[in-house]
This record gives sequence, structure tokens and C-alpha cells, in this order.
Amino acid sequence: MGKSLTEKIIADHLVSGRLQPGTEIGLRIDQTLTQDSTGTLAYLQFEALGVPRVRTELSVSYIDHNLLQTGFQNADDHRYLQSVAARCGLYLSRAGNGICHQVHLERFAVPGQTLLGADSHTPTAGGLGMLAIGSGGLDVAAAMAGGPFYLVMPHLTLVRLLGELPPWVSAKDVILELLRRLSVKGGRGRVFEYAGPGVAALSAPERATITNMGAELGATTSLFPSDEHTRQFLRAQDREQAYRPLAADPDANYDQVLELDLASLEPLVACPHMPDQVRPVAEVAGTPLAQVAIGSCTNSSYRDLMTAAAILRTGTVHPQTSLVISPGSRQVLLALARSGALADLVGAGARILECACGPCLGMGQSPPTGSSSLRTFNRNFRGRSGTADANVYLASPEVAAASALAGEIRDPRTLGEPPRITLPERFAVDDRMIIPPLPEAEAAKVEISRGPNIKPVPPGQPLPEDLEGEVLAALGDNITTDDIMPAGADLLPLRSNVPALALHVLERVRPGFAARAQQRGGGFLAGGANYGQGSSREHAALCPRYLGVRAVLAQSFARIHHDNLVNFGLLPVVVPAGDLVGEGDQLRLPGVRTRLLQNQPLLVENLTRGTQFEASHHLTARQVQVLVAGGLLNHLAQR
Repeated sequence: MGKSLTEKIIADHLVSGRLQPGTEIGLRIDQTLTQDSTGTLAYLQFEALGVPRVRTELSVSYIDHNLLQTGFQNADDHRYLQSVAARCGLYLSRAGNGICHQVHLERFAVPGQTLLGADSHTPTAGGLGMLAIGSGGLDVAAAMAGGPFYLVMPHLTLVRLLGELPPWVSAKDVILELLRRLSVKGGRGRVFEYAGPGVAALSAPERATITNMGAELGATTSLFPSDEHTRQFLRAQDREQAYRPLAADPDANYDQVLELDLASLEPLVACPHMPDQVRPVAEVAGTPLAQVAIGSCTNSSYRDLMTAAAILRTGTVHPQTSLVISPGSRQVLLALARSGALADLVGAGARILECACGPCLGMGQSPPTGSSSLRTFNRNFRGRSGTADANVYLASPEVAAASALAGEIRDPRTLGEPPRITLPERFAVDDRMIIPPLPEAEAAKVEISRGPNIKPVPPGQPLPEDLEGEVLAALGDNITTDDIMPAGADLLPLRSNVPALALHVLERVRPGFAARAQQRGGGFLAGGANYGQGSSREHAALCPRYLGVRAVLAQSFARIHHDNLVNFGLLPVVVPAGDLVGEGDQLRLPGVRTRLLQNQPLLVENLTRGTQFEASHHLTARQVQVLVAGGLLNHLAQR
């Protein structure tokens, strides 16, 4: 039996376990990435491990999220990140150089290697045939220290692509169609491999759009084969030496096979407030728009912005609509400027933002009250834009540009012939905004800069034999990490200060939660299916833990958040469906430590209702040891 591409890369990097879905494996990690929203905490944790210098082949620290400097906090964090990079042997991509995933695709991604990133959209690099996985920052810190990355061996889904995309249909519509079919939890525990004759019709940046937004399926990662398109992209980046051909064997076996005829697709839109609420653009055409935003790590490549510029060249942004554009990298922005496309964008009335994430995570450009915003981003969770009652739609750059001209959602097929964009044979490579690692002797002299907002990582406490407390909040299905630990321009500057950030846990869905948790001395959280989907932010685990939460009871968990809970000593309890616990109920989990160590079912006593039931956990033997120790830092210190 032949091997899939995923199995080949995993086999090349396997340090423990075997290729059996559902069992834990350990992988050697070649590269890591962080960004400034998750990176400060990740490097504080790396320092706590006591390893003086990163042990990966390459690690990069990006500054691309927290770029609004309305106070000292973000600027201090950036100085800390630069000094840690210099001290510990990392590359540093400076503020203004671009969004981590776009820049990594351009300058660092290598087919066949492994990449672990403290950002859920790390799978973007799968567009170049890299096994790229998002995780919490503590897992990245452990990998930088030379440790393996542990995960449950995923099931494999083959997406067999046929045909070619019709005019005005783009790669964004491919992943929106999969979200329409499978939902935001349809990819949990899976890797999506793309193959088939339709792959040859997609350029490397188009593939990266698809693998980027595979995170919204809940997938562990997504990847394309490394082929002639990969070689062309790397050659254009002056990195052809990184190329190697990679593909699955013809007789590889998959757990699931999906077929998607690209020629059958039409322009699609994800409607509020989930990326899987997908409808044909023709069905929502005419919806008035106060704002259009083009950019994000999903759609800010040269191909995307040149397409938008060609459309916008024909007119002017509607007077009732604001259009903002975030180039994905300095390389893309310079290419736009040199080609004249930047002048077309500005001439049409677009506002050009920094080469950064910006509005995607609510860092500025919040839409007006009660309005609608159309974005080329990857998430449209309620309130993520910074405006609680805004309706956010997700679509391709083609739909976005056409809609900006019309002032309402518009089917771009009404515009006639689409623009034809070809990638340059050579990009103007300029890495002056990337600071390379210092030699060890010089690095050892660097003093790490710490501002007053940077606080140590709060220590974890070993798991007691019994857990008892109140259900502080009972939440529904598909609770996001944005719900648990909101982002936005007001809160992101607190990412390096857990005591201050913890005061805002669940504040948008359960106002006053933090005060109640402190009054009760901690307790439990409860949720439905797919608890913790979305961002990799480990603050959504660490901050509740700081408030005294010791366990989360849910029907199922998103992968990254489940691992983050374990890493910070919070017990993820898998409960049966039904009305078993409610907000305000007093619960007791007797003998939980012993039951975990003996791999027995957990017992949950609802003292308020006078009932009890058995619950399970999806923990490996290693994760049990981590939980018992009170979290991964404690566990590694003991070892």
C-alpha cells in the first residue's frame, strides 16, 4: 500500500508513536513561527524552560498583529520580541514587513518540512507542500527547545479536484464550498490533502488561500503536492534550491475521499456569523455595505491585490462605502507600487493600511453600528470586527472589489470579462526588514528588554484528587476563542499581562464573569459541541485558569484549544449530550486524579440536582501526566 503525502512527511519526522489514526505521535519540528499577539507569552515560556538558544533549523518571530501603538504596551512588547530574537537565535520580521503567513510562504516555507506556528492559520504553508500545523505558544516554546510536538495521528481526507475554475471564481470559493458542505467542525481530527487534475490549474498563492482557511474546517492542517507550480513560485522568490517534488503515491489510502469539480463552482459568500454559513453571491446580492476590507493572511497576495486593482481601476468606491486594503507583505506592496496598481487602488478611493493583520482581528477599522461589512478574511464571528452588532460577510477579492464599487454585495460576473493576472517570473526580493540571528557569542551579550506590562507566566498547580465548584457559565455549540478571550485594539495590548487580561474573560457573552469567578474561588465552564474553535490563542485557556477554573465540560473540543487546556492544567471533560449541567449548578468530580491515572471514566456529581453521570476524556497517557503535574511547564520541569 502506498503512502499519502501526509504520511510521507510524518514518517520522515516521526520520533514516537506510529501512523495509526487516533494514537499519539511525536514529530520533529524543523521550523517555528510566532506573531506578536501570541509570541510574547510563547517566549516568556521559552525562557522559563531554561534553554538559551532555539534548537530548530529555523524559527521566526513576526510582528504583524499588535501594530496600533495607542499606548506603550505594544511598543514594549515589540522591543521584548526583538531582544529575545537576538538573544535566542531567531529571525525577526519587523513591523511593516508583512503578515506572518504571507511572508513565511514567500521567504521561508520548504516543501516536505514541518512547521509549527503559534497561530491557527499556520497551515497556509501547506500550499507549498509543507506540513504546517497551528498550536498554542507553549507547544511552540517546547519545540524551539528541541522537544517533539505531540498530536493525535489525524485521519486523512483526500479532496480530489477536477476541472478548472470558471471566470470570476477563485480559490476562496473552493474553500467556502468545502465549508458549506462540511461545516466548521467537519475537519476535526483530519488532514486535508488536495490532489487530482484540478490541482494543476491552481497557482501556489491560490493553494495557500485554500490551506489557510482549512483552519475554519477545524482541520489539523491541509496541504497540496509540491510540483512545477511550487518550483515556479520558489524560483520567483530566488529560493529554487528549496524545491523538491512531493506527491502521494497513486495507491495511497485515505479515510475519506471528496470530489470537487472546480468548473461547477460559482462566486460564494459566507454570511454572518460563521464561516460555514455559505450561500451563492447571487442570493445575497444587493445587501448594502458600509465597508469592504481586502487583505488578511487568506487573500493579500500579489495575485489577490492585482485582481482587486484591475477591477477598481474601472470606477470609484461607492460614496456610502469605505474600502480598506491591507497588503500581505512589503514585497507585495512594493510590487503594487512599481506596477502602477497601487495608484489604481488609491485613485479608486481605497484606503491603504499597513502590511499587517489589522481589521481581521479587530485591530482598527471596526464597521459602523448595525452595518454590514464584506471582507476577504477567514472569520466572521460575532463581534470579532470590534462592532458587536455588525454583520460581517466573507468573500473573494473579486466579489469584494465589485461590491466596493456598487456599495452593495455584487456578483462580479456582471462586470464582463475578468482580469487576467499572471505571477511575475521574479519578485523583487528584499529581506532588509528581516533581522537574521546573531552568532552565539554576540547573542549571549544581548540584554532582554522588559516593559512594565510584561508579567511572568502564572504558575500552574498540580491536579487535586477531587474537584468541586460552581458552573460559572454554561455556553452553547461552536463557542470560539474570541468568545472566551476577546481580541481587538483594546485588549490585545494586554496579551503579555495575564492578570490584567484575565479580567476580560467571556465579557462579551457573559458580562461580569471574571468578578463572579473570583468571588466563587473558581469553578467550571460548560459548553456544547466544538468548544474552543477558532484562534490558537492559549490565553483562552490560561486566563480562565488564572481565575480559578479547573475543568471545562463539553460534548467535544476543537483540537488546539483542547491541547491548550491540557498544557495549562485545565481538565477537558467530554460529557454526553443532554441537559446534564446548567449555569449555577454545583458540581463535584470525586477521585478525578486517580481515575485519570487508572484510565477510568470520570464521575460527575451534580450536587444541585442530586444526579450523577459518567463522563470521558480524550487524553493520552502523556497528557494525563501533564494534567496531574499542573500543566506542561510543571511537567517538563519535573522531567
